[in-house]
Amino acid sequence: MNKKLSFLFAISMSFQLLYSQENSAHCSKRTKAHNVNLKSNTLSIAQIAQTEKYDVNYYNLNLNMTNTSTYLSGMVRMDAKAKVNLDSALFELFQSFTITEIRVNGIPVNYSRNQSAIKVPVNATQGVYFSIETDYFGTPPTAATNPLGGGGMTYKKSQTWGNRVVWSLSEPFSAYEWFPVKQSLKDKIDSSDVSITVPDTCKAGSNGILVSVDTLGNGLLKFNWKNRHMIDYYLISVSVAKYIEHNYYVQPNGSTDSIFVQNFIYNNPQTLPYFLNDINETGDFLVLFSDLYGLYPYADEKYGHCMAPISGGMEHQTMTTQGFFEKTLTAHELAHQWWGNQVTCASWSDIWVNEGWASYSEYLMLENLYPAEKNQHMLDVHNNVMSQPNGSVWCLDSLNEGRIFSGRLTYDKGAGIIHSMRNIVNDDNLFFEVLNSFQTKYKDSVATGIDFKNELELQTGIDFDPFFEQWYFGEGYPTYALKWNQVGNDLFVKISHITSASNVTPTFTNPLDVRFIRVGLGDTIIRFNINSNNELFVISEMGQITNSISIDPNNWVINQVASILQDNTLGSINLEEESKIEVYPNPTDGVFQILNLNQNAEIKIFNTNGQLLLSKNIAPNDSIDIQEFSMGTYILDISFKENKRRIKLLTIK
Repeated sequence: MNKKLSFLFAISMSFQLLYSQENSAHCSKRTKAHNVNLKSNTLSIAQIAQTEKYDVNYYNLNLNMTNTSTYLSGMVRMDAKAKVNLDSALFELFQSFTITEIRVNGIPVNYSRNQSAIKVPVNATQGVYFSIETDYFGTPPTAATNPLGGGGMTYKKSQTWGNRVVWSLSEPFSAYEWFPVKQSLKDKIDSSDVSITVPDTCKAGSNGILVSVDTLGNGLLKFNWKNRHMIDYYLISVSVAKYIEHNYYVQPNGSTDSIFVQNFIYNNPQTLPYFLNDINETGDFLVLFSDLYGLYPYADEKYGHCMAPISGGMEHQTMTTQGFFEKTLTAHELAHQWWGNQVTCASWSDIWVNEGWASYSEYLMLENLYPAEKNQHMLDVHNNVMSQPNGSVWCLDSLNEGRIFSGRLTYDKGAGIIHSMRNIVNDDNLFFEVLNSFQTKYKDSVATGIDFKNELELQTGIDFDPFFEQWYFGEGYPTYALKWNQVGNDLFVKISHITSASNVTPTFTNPLDVRFIRVGLGDTIIRFNINSNNELFVISEMGQITNSISIDPNNWVINQVASILQDNTLGSINLEEESKIEVYPNPTDGVFQILNLNQNAEIKIFNTNGQLLLSKNIAPNDSIDIQEFSMGTYILDISFKENKRRIKLLTIK
């Protein structure tokens, strides 16, 4: 077994649990549901297995709707390919709908119906394409079945603006509440067309390009939308209201083409002026994320919004449904076009691929465009995570939407651990190269958290097994305590920590930055590699420090600090032969040796901000050449066998 994947063995072999709660003791590490709940919360395991016998290639939705009732009628065509010799195809449609006819390859057929499960004879051999057309009408369920309230299709009047809206929201399991569908994350659809006939006082928004608006007479308009990008079932959308349009173009850096930004805003004379600046700022976010993640995936179609009275937003592909406009919400939903839409979580247990990254994109937006707000934002994220002692980012494949979309765990802890990974990589150019390569590798496909981990390791050469065991599958967070003492110019530092969910994750081994203020020399950040709950370090020739020591000063790690104390007993330890280690010459012109080194060692050189500049293995009497480094002070970390280390300050003159 590959070492990198060995710790997942227990997870991938488990088959027994189908449900989870946020406060479940072991949602995190050692159990995983079978793939049933990635697809549907209404079908049996056997029925889901039947849906996996074909791949959907295309949907055509031709619907009649209004903005005052969820009642709808129309036809949905599904084109698919048989993966095996296939007698019949099974799909879902909510039982309240009346089906008037189903046709296979244009010919009416008999079918069976068991509540939401529809079984249609197709008689297709392996590799053969077939088409199913379903004529139906009725009213979708009214119970709240999605995380933002409402069902798969909802009618509501905006309390703020007074506009009446009917809109869809299918994530995670509600698409079948308004159209015939196969609900499988891994079966992405090649393309789709959506046509919505509405009263001529309304507009209807959907995915892709609005290719035409047909005047049908009798006070009706037909809006025809065409999407020619791969799309997951829950990202297909419709929204109907009395809208006006506010549209513009934006050109990403390095692109020769502009991207169309199309916004359907309530036809209320006060709404657009109120949100105008926020709506226009979407263009700035689109440029930024194209720089960070690669060009906007649907640049040849559009990005835009349909307003609906929901408490947040839903990242429908190319046209987010959004209740209002505020910079972090708008940035979050836009970022989903990369994280969730272009690359989609392979199962609901890995919703972090969607929501953790969209949440961290809020921080990246603030960091780049509103830097004064970024620190408080991350503090708020960390504080929310630590408002409870347990819980993992990863969760069981679940029928519990509340756990899948936990704001504390999926969103905030998901964003917080990305921030920590960025710090571990310690090279922003490399970190964002990883994000671009991940988007390229998994474009139009699905991915797990481990897929991202593997790409991160491949590009950086860093082993992230411990990090994912502790922070992604594990639970809780560390609380650090630090003791220090000076003996001459040598600084002794003892770092210890306890964890909030020690029964699941007793130790966190992420590196930890500590800021010291040296008299006459100012701030110095030293990165300590933590391997256990109690670590002792010696920093030679540190000079005199003040009592102003801070742990994790830049807030890279979700943590609390218990105490920072001076302990006069530190300094009596025996460093054995490592105590004789010296750097010569120091200060240096850039070429130096480590004296009294009697064994091979690993050295790492950091600048005083904690950024890793050099890592290499050396032997006794080796010379180290860093003449390309600028003049200044650097931190030299020397590691020996048996986890013994020395940290020295190195000056280039």
